[in-house]
Amino acid sequence: MILSALATSVGINLGLTVLLAAVYTLLRRRPPYVAVYSPRRPYAPPEPWLPAAWRRTEEDVHAAAGLDGVVFVRIFVFSIRVFTAAAVMGVGVLMPVNFLGDQLRQIDFSDLPNKSVDLFSVSNVQDGSNKLWLHFSAAYTITGITCYLLYYEYKYLSGKRLEYFTTSKPLPQHFTVLVRAIPVTGDGSVSDAVDKFFKEYHSSTYLSHTVVHQTGKLRRLLNDSENICTKLANLKSVRHTSGDPPRRFLGIFGRNDIVGKYQKRLEDLEENVRMEQSDATRSRQEVAAAFVSFRSRYGAANAIYIRQSDNPTVWQTEHAPDPHDVYWPFFSTSFMERWISKFIVFVASILLILVFLLVSAFVQGLTYMEQLEQWLPFLKNILEIAVVSQLVTGYLPSVILHFVSSYVPSIMKLFSTMQGFISVSGIERSACNKMLRFTIWSVFFANVLTGSVLGQLEIFYDPKEIPKRLAVLVPAQLFNVYSPKYDTGGRFWPIVHNGTIFSLVLMHIIAIGVFTLKKLPLASSLLVPLPVLTLLFNEYCRNRFLPIFEAYSTESLIKKDREEQSKPEMAEFFSNLVTAYSDPAMKPIQRSLNSDDRTTPLLSSA
Repeated sequence: MILSALATSVGINLGLTVLLAAVYTLLRRRPPYVAVYSPRRPYAPPEPWLPAAWRRTEEDVHAAAGLDGVVFVRIFVFSIRVFTAAAVMGVGVLMPVNFLGDQLRQIDFSDLPNKSVDLFSVSNVQDGSNKLWLHFSAAYTITGITCYLLYYEYKYLSGKRLEYFTTSKPLPQHFTVLVRAIPVTGDGSVSDAVDKFFKEYHSSTYLSHTVVHQTGKLRRLLNDSENICTKLANLKSVRHTSGDPPRRFLGIFGRNDIVGKYQKRLEDLEENVRMEQSDATRSRQEVAAAFVSFRSRYGAANAIYIRQSDNPTVWQTEHAPDPHDVYWPFFSTSFMERWISKFIVFVASILLILVFLLVSAFVQGLTYMEQLEQWLPFLKNILEIAVVSQLVTGYLPSVILHFVSSYVPSIMKLFSTMQGFISVSGIERSACNKMLRFTIWSVFFANVLTGSVLGQLEIFYDPKEIPKRLAVLVPAQLFNVYSPKYDTGGRFWPIVHNGTIFSLVLMHIIAIGVFTLKKLPLASSLLVPLPVLTLLFNEYCRNRFLPIFEAYSTESLIKKDREEQSKPEMAEFFSNLVTAYSDPAMKPIQRSLNSDDRTTPLLSSA
């Protein structure tokens, strides 16, 4: 890619950013868009959104979006800090050193816009040059700065997570565990087995339990009723808005007949829902799983971390998610179905990467004008036009890649849903991990290794050549928010930490290959300890901070329980806790009738 093409791409992207920000500023307060852009403050007085966003404090973010919102912001802050350090080092030091080299060609400032960006990479520094020690120093400097920032953020967010726990009001998930593989003997029910077991072995702390039922069919009926209700509401809204009397064809067919048909279908569906709810409460539709609640956080922790039976395959316990975070369809699938789904997801993920590899091969080929002219010789005259060439090689590849990549997060979330997670947050954390791996293997490696399309595939025949090949190829290439449905207490941060550590180690491997190719073996040897030190730092963080994100200590649990045990509001909390984990699909349906005789099936809030 030539420098002018890169500048064109940057200019277009900056222009689009300014344009979209201006459109958002104009539309965010228009009636059709208020529900989208300002759902939590639809009647708040207008104010410039960008300065207001910058004025928000971390306490404002925490109050509006919970600790997960704070972590999200800290991820951006961390990324900006690392990028700033890398940009200062790269643009201020390394780029001038690279450009002033003469490995590729002599310097000619008169034709700078038509120069390849390769001239600004380490490829242009003479082999064995002492200038390469600046790149060596940069590797250690960037690694040191990144590790320091990682440590600072991990320590800071660990403290925020402990503060989040000590200052939070009683939450159902802190007093509840999910119990699975519940053994049932004879004609007994799951509910009886749970009640008997926990009254016998956890008599001092056991409060109540909620057995999970098979509600797959019930959920389908509810979805159908919601769809019919929406259609019915739309029909009546059109009639109410137009004010016209119902029209009929030949005095027989008309809108009234359609409305009546939908009303009849809705009534039938509601009756089927009630019958299915009644059947689901019977023992034959119970799942061998239950949410068990305790009178203290420490009692719930004991049930999680102490094996409940001599047989480890039964009475399996784990943390219960927030009641609003439970993914209820999980319980409607069998163990075998989930196991098969995991295998299907594994195969589908590999196929997705392979498909994206082909797309990336094509996209990367667009950045090489000579290769593009070979593919499309009939466009040679058009491609020789300067503006067209800059757009095709500088902007079009990123547009195609981002367009295709925009569909990947939804696919990854679907894959995670199929794997069988009991919570929405678990699904989203898994999807984040999948996106991270996909980005590394498909976006980074595919773009790097497909520079000359399929001609690079021989690299995989000799894995020892990967660092050298990468060494050659890489240098040459916030406040109006929706109410959060759940809060994991900042458990997304370890994903960012692990991804950053992996990226650092990958950078070290590439750097070792670079110095080997540039005939500076001493620098390669002195870089070997760097990935080792980085992994040791990661191990320290895993032992020092990660346990805080996985579970709370006995000290914290008991101290919190003692502080709250005499508070009068705890009686109401425990009363609500008994029904906190009731499946929403099992709640009774209420029919809402308004003056227009509009019928809407609603789940009661009780």
